[in-house]
Amino acid sequence: MASPTSSPFATTSSIGISRLSSISRSSVWRSNCFPSSSHHLLFTKIRTSRRAPGLLPVTRVASDRDLKETVSDNGVSNLPSVHEPSSIASSIKFHAEFTPSFSPEHFSLPKAYRATAESVRDALIINWNATYDHYDKENMKQAYYLSMEFLQGRALLNAIGNLELTGKYAEALKQLGYTLESVATQEPDAALGNGGLGRLASCFLDSLATLNYPAWGYGLRYQYGLFKQNITKDGQEEVAENWLEMGNPWEIARNDVSYQVKFYGKVVDGSDDKKHWIGGENIKAIAYDVPIPGYKTKTTINLRLWSTTVPSQDFDLASFNAGEHSKANEAHQNAEKICYILYPGDESLEGKILRLKQQYTLCSASLQDIVARFERRSGNSVNWEDFPAKVAVQMNDTHPTLCIPELMRILIDIKGLSWDDSWKITQRTVAYTNHTVLPEALEKWSLDIMQKLLPRHVEIIEMIDEQLINTIIAQYGTVDLVILEKKLREMRILDNVDLPPSIAQQFIKPKEQKSTIKSKGKSLTEIEEPSSQPPKEEPKSSTVTLTEVKTKKDALVEEIEEEKVEEEEEEVEEEDEVFLKSNPEKPKLVRMANLCVVGGHAVNGVAAIHSEIVKDEVFNSFYQMWPQKFQNKTNGVTPRRWIKFCNPGLSDIITKWIGTDDWVLNTEKLSQLKQFAENEELHEEWREAKRTNKIRVASMIRERTGYIVSPDAMFDIQVKRIHEYKRQLLNIMGIVYRYKKMKEMTEAERIKSFVPRVCIFGGKAFATYIQAKRIVKFITDVASTINHDPEIGDLLKVVFVPDYNVSVAELLIPASELSQHISTAGMEASGTSNMKFAMNGCVLIGTLDGANVEIREEVGEENFFLFGARAEEIAGLRKERAEGKFVPDPRFEEVKKFVRSGVFGIHNYNELMGSLEGNEGYGRADYFLVGKDFPSYIECQVEVDEAYRDQKKWTKMSILNAANSAKFSSDRTIHEYARDIWDIKPVILP
Repeated sequence: MASPTSSPFATTSSIGISRLSSISRSSVWRSNCFPSSSHHLLFTKIRTSRRAPGLLPVTRVASDRDLKETVSDNGVSNLPSVHEPSSIASSIKFHAEFTPSFSPEHFSLPKAYRATAESVRDALIINWNATYDHYDKENMKQAYYLSMEFLQGRALLNAIGNLELTGKYAEALKQLGYTLESVATQEPDAALGNGGLGRLASCFLDSLATLNYPAWGYGLRYQYGLFKQNITKDGQEEVAENWLEMGNPWEIARNDVSYQVKFYGKVVDGSDDKKHWIGGENIKAIAYDVPIPGYKTKTTINLRLWSTTVPSQDFDLASFNAGEHSKANEAHQNAEKICYILYPGDESLEGKILRLKQQYTLCSASLQDIVARFERRSGNSVNWEDFPAKVAVQMNDTHPTLCIPELMRILIDIKGLSWDDSWKITQRTVAYTNHTVLPEALEKWSLDIMQKLLPRHVEIIEMIDEQLINTIIAQYGTVDLVILEKKLREMRILDNVDLPPSIAQQFIKPKEQKSTIKSKGKSLTEIEEPSSQPPKEEPKSSTVTLTEVKTKKDALVEEIEEEKVEEEEEEVEEEDEVFLKSNPEKPKLVRMANLCVVGGHAVNGVAAIHSEIVKDEVFNSFYQMWPQKFQNKTNGVTPRRWIKFCNPGLSDIITKWIGTDDWVLNTEKLSQLKQFAENEELHEEWREAKRTNKIRVASMIRERTGYIVSPDAMFDIQVKRIHEYKRQLLNIMGIVYRYKKMKEMTEAERIKSFVPRVCIFGGKAFATYIQAKRIVKFITDVASTINHDPEIGDLLKVVFVPDYNVSVAELLIPASELSQHISTAGMEASGTSNMKFAMNGCVLIGTLDGANVEIREEVGEENFFLFGARAEEIAGLRKERAEGKFVPDPRFEEVKKFVRSGVFGIHNYNELMGSLEGNEGYGRADYFLVGKDFPSYIECQVEVDEAYRDQKKWTKMSILNAANSAKFSSDRTIHEYARDIWDIKPVILP
């Protein structure tokens, strides 16, 4: 476990960049291993007998006062190596020799990248440690953002951009015979995420640092990422990512910062009246830190990633020597595979266990680290009531839900707090961001699996659930059991689990206690045998013999026994109807989203329409009980990476016409562009910048796919995770319709009816999502047919860009002219790519879903192409379909028939087309309403063509999209989180 007194930023990085120019020239040697013969570069050799004058070895940076003195008030180092390209070049050369990851023979591009990154990291470390020395000293409240994904993209250009050193590094590399662009392309994308969830988290870190908010990110260090996507004749092929094979110069391994994480075992009551979780499997989570620099600020925050292993002593040497090699290494393999890939397949039991292990590892290691930091900063006066005043934990979706029982476990079992105090602290500390309304994405874990893997946490969850049940009963009472049952079924954390005995007995009516068993008004005790006394005189008609009495009694006993059996059967039936009885045929589940809502103090959606759906549908019962918990925080994206750095040509134009680059920090100033929206000079510059970006994309497409596309065509782009609700299928069906219509026309008619388009797709389908993979295959087959059709030529091209990631997005988005955000209304929480496209002057076509609603409001209805059903109509439309009342548009039927004709190859698309047909059944009935929205969609595309023909109108629409995108900066979003949820303030470093 990490020592509470050790600096979290201790590093063994060899030598700072501080005084490279002062190294003794007597030890300089001339190298000929660089690419340009005109640049005989100087390398510095350090004497081993003594430290070279002026060198500052960075051994414990957080407390190295000498390094602090090198930082000026504005957050930039005073050292000449930061300011002068020649000194930067010396720093790069130094790292190429003295922190080598490659052989010394040649200064190749990969080696140039690595040395350049390490020279930048040196500059970051200074500000990084100054930031956290100051935070430790001030002991202010800090936010911690826990996410299973951080889709960072490449770090080099972003880091030097935020340090305002892009030009200096470009010149330094030019001196070394390389261009900055060629060096930057050597960096692989960090494979730590997949889609919008991870990209949002990374944008948030950038904004947190830029706005000087005290915060950390916590995630997992995936060795192989999600997967690298190859496109073959069979569609998508998944192979492991290789992003760590050449090392990662941006991370620092903190081998002294590690925590034990436990699985399995059992819980016992100790003699100290505490619960003890003993036995089981223990692993070690080791910290890897990545600096996150802010823009134009000294503040550099931290992304801490956990990697998993076990101590060396867990290697079974005896088994290895006995030839049982797999057994010997079993403990290491079980630990290390936790961080192998993002979202391992969970169809199997082993896959489910591995995913749950991932989530618990993130939560346990992070919370242990947070608690250790709180204690260290508190010194000798730890007051646990202050914990929520110093710590804010944000759970990005339901993956980090186990933070709630884990924090409870730490506070109760380890720190000795009471249940009530621990619960108050936990609720005040934790908050939850919901990212989905899809039922399958609201995680539900098997109670049996969790019970085996995390027995103590299940005990805690059961107690939270019982507490919640009592709260619900207190709120709704027991008079109307129908309403109470409805609320309990919706709101309980444990699904299909019997009520706790202490609560269940409130709903069991006590049976009437009978001293005798009645039958026809008499009891057995009333039928007596004749006594030895003479009987009273009776009328003859009622005189009976002893035999007759016994016969009657036997008959009556038999009848009573039959009635008794019937009563017992009735009682069994009554027991089957016990209030909220679990169904043994269904699994017992832990509903993680419900636990998030109950255990946190805030729940937020990520777009206005999404937050309303969260309140009205997803968590309506919780909203009725705790309306104060629910908020909206519309997503945003960082304008640094997504305009300034990825689109420098457009950025320069914006700065020129606004008269300042302040818009990079204050996006509200983008609105000043509106006054020039019809200026012809601006139009000309705007279109030229767009065309330059399109040429770059055309080059990339040719390199990756072999297809040749014209930069003079409209670039129509849909890039996002492949999913049925995102409706890439609607897009490609529209393209098929377009293609079919073209084939029915003469060349002159085609040119008159359609503007040239390059339709670009990108995104990954999860390896086990068969329907999504069918869609990828369909798109690539359509592309192959259309792109090789000589009649069509440049009038229509279709491209699927393989292995879509942040770096590809940084090329595609600046080149985009039309972008498709066409999900089924009410199903997309927000989306963030729509914001990036709008910021870069791209016009959107889309439904009223997610952030589209707010984008359309901001940019103007006339600058957004709208189609499709509204969210409030969806339920009715599905009902109409189920009742067999839906009548498909003839054009839609025409497209399906065309696809089935075999025009796109021999692959059988009956399963894919069949999903759009029928009125009911799994994988049928067009659940995502492709057929319903198809007519509206293709008619809207006609409007797009008409608008694009008028380039003056289109350019004005493009300018107004960018000018009105200020709201969608992640800076605005982070200010709202900081104010409304985390209660943290900016901290300016001295």
